[in-house]
Amino acid sequence: MNPTAEKAHIIPHRLIFKRPAGTSRGTLHSKDTFFLVLEQDGKKGVGEIALFRGLSAEDRPDFESKLQELQQNISLPFEELINKFKAYSSILFGLETAYRSLHAENPFILYPSRFTQAKDSIPINGLIWMGTKDFMLEQIREKIKSGFRVIKMKIGALDWETEYDILKFIRQQYSGLVLEIRVDANGAFSPDNVMPVLEKLAGLHVHSIEQPIRAGQPEEMARLCEISPVPIALDEELIGFPAGGDKQKFLQNIRPQYIILKPSLHGGFSGTREWMDAAGEAQAGWWITSALESNVGLNAIAQFTYAQGVSVPQGLGTGQLFTNNFDTPLYIDNGHLKFDPDKSFDFPYLQ
Repeated sequence: MNPTAEKAHIIPHRLIFKRPAGTSRGTLHSKDTFFLVLEQDGKKGVGEIALFRGLSAEDRPDFESKLQELQQNISLPFEELINKFKAYSSILFGLETAYRSLHAENPFILYPSRFTQAKDSIPINGLIWMGTKDFMLEQIREKIKSGFRVIKMKIGALDWETEYDILKFIRQQYSGLVLEIRVDANGAFSPDNVMPVLEKLAGLHVHSIEQPIRAGQPEEMARLCEISPVPIALDEELIGFPAGGDKQKFLQNIRPQYIILKPSLHGGFSGTREWMDAAGEAQAGWWITSALESNVGLNAIAQFTYAQGVSVPQGLGTGQLFTNNFDTPLYIDNGHLKFDPDKSFDFPYLQ
């Protein structure tokens, strides 16, 4: 099967944060995204082209001209389009989702499962955004009160000693049996100063650290993965990996303990599956994380994630960060992402 579509509409949308979101790369107030709406034989489907400015490898001046090219070529068979835009991860994600939506009985039920039937759920971590010490502690208390047993804390924006004090305080309040702590450095440290950080994290029984040093230093990262007292998860290291590159060899050279998979940044669902296979060969674990998509993209990622038979907590559920997201059957309950099939998806562009 190599489906086609008659028409494509590309609709820009600016997501507005409820409150500024701090990362080691700066503070985010809004995030631009695009919706790809396809039409065929009176039916419509939608996917999200979730470009992440400043992070996506395809964040280049020619990106919007590529969207016009996609629109002009939409009558090509699906596989030809995938090959044509294989270097544009966010476009692949949007295309794969939109075609699955177009040919589904319900445009928002992309992977029918026990999850979409409300018979099962996905365990997730609670994300703690960077900010003042009081703000971060407030978030942590709220997550634990809401039933989360795994939290992921962004580090690298405050000074390290302040962040360490917060982590130490959390661990004093909640043992490792009660609360799993993951940290995400977004490449904030350097090979010269990262080891004392890793040693302190190990003393707090932190589960893992994402991207302790910036991407593009494979030899240094391989050395760290070998000697670090805390398991290392690759994240930005995978972004922009060449389409058709040898993922298995790449992971076997670095030997990370985990990899973090973001379909909108890592080659869509097809690229994500390739990374999963490569991780299996390299004996690395993985989990899937959303990357500030709207609820359109998050819905697709959540259903895809459940279809992979996951058991460890995933990094999903960021849709509630925005003031102008779309109402969705997805909701969070007691540290799990759930789907209510009796609730409709409020998305105006499919009317």
